[in-house]
Amino acid sequence: MRQYDLITPEGTKDYLFDECALKREVETKTRNIFKSMGYSRIITPALEFFDVFHQNSLYFPQEEFCKLTDNKGRLVVLRPDSTVPIARVTATRLKEAMLPLRLYYTQPVWHFAPSLKGRSTEINQTGIELIGASSKMADLEVISAALEVLSSVGNSVSYSLELGDIRIFKELMLRLNATPSQKEEIHALIEAKNYPALNDMLDKIGEHKITNALKKLPTLFGGEEVFDRADEIFQDSRITEILENMRDLYHTVREINPDCRITIDLGLINKTDYYTGLVMKGYLEGYGEEVISGGRYDKLLSEFGYDIPAVGMAVNVDAVAAVIGKKNPPVHAAPDVLIAAQEGCEAEAVQKAAALRAEGLCVEHSMFTDFVLSEEYAKDRKIARIILISSEQTEELEVKIDE
Repeated sequence: MRQYDLITPEGTKDYLFDECALKREVETKTRNIFKSMGYSRIITPALEFFDVFHQNSLYFPQEEFCKLTDNKGRLVVLRPDSTVPIARVTATRLKEAMLPLRLYYTQPVWHFAPSLKGRSTEINQTGIELIGASSKMADLEVISAALEVLSSVGNSVSYSLELGDIRIFKELMLRLNATPSQKEEIHALIEAKNYPALNDMLDKIGEHKITNALKKLPTLFGGEEVFDRADEIFQDSRITEILENMRDLYHTVREINPDCRITIDLGLINKTDYYTGLVMKGYLEGYGEEVISGGRYDKLLSEFGYDIPAVGMAVNVDAVAAVIGKKNPPVHAAPDVLIAAQEGCEAEAVQKAAALRAEGLCVEHSMFTDFVLSEEYAKDRKIARIILISSEQTEELEVKIDE
């Protein structure tokens, strides 16, 4: 007995007309931005070997993989991320390419989130990877791209971009006397911004300088004043150096675009754990989670034998499309012309349609042989021009469209 032939798997959906139009709009706008900055498109397989995501550093929980086996019994997964496969490509087929590499992609990723019901298993993403550059200029380029995407696709929607540096959190975790599982839980609680549970967890570990700093880390959110507050809390030369670099980056972004909506969040932790420095998350009004995420990942490519730095960011196309669809629903333009042909006149009708399409018009064929039914259809579809083709004549009519 068939049970699942009329539904889609949990976390997936069919995209219908308006949704497809909105997704295409987001993809087109972001692609134009990326291409204008010198990025070239890359496409990686939907299927990757499990080993690609199971390197020395485990960046993805295995339970979130969509796993299957190939015809040789080897374990493969639907890619849960685009950055890791692009790192694989760069370390193999592009190893001799001139650096830096500017790559962009538009493709879906898949991952299960068993603890968070209602989240999508399939997410359509577009994004960029700037590979082989570790300079401040590289970070600024990716931040600028993120801001341009947010302001462009958001249009009338309010946006914000949060900047952080994962090195602060990692410095504190290195000095924390805790088990690997405890550190993993702390990471997850800060990433989820579950502060009550975080405080309870840190209380169990004990009251000291590092646990107190970790408790305050998520509160370090806002404008430039965050840096002064952080200096008072941490009082550490290594973290002070990181903060000064961040302050300099923040000032430069403000100098480039004084009106940009950026904030500092020192408790910013991306779920994917391959980041080594700058991290960012972008938000649009009307959507509760980030629509942009990214940062610097200087060690990821070394997992594939090519030790070069990189920075990038990804855009959740589905989320952005949903937001702008609420604010600015797509307007469907009716076809310009409807061609209705009597039996025996089909060839003439197809030739006429081809000629009109060559002029740039959108042309539909009527599926009715009765001209009265064709005219009613044109009114319903708000097609203002109809061409009637019979064996005796070709007649053009203007259709009165009800407002």
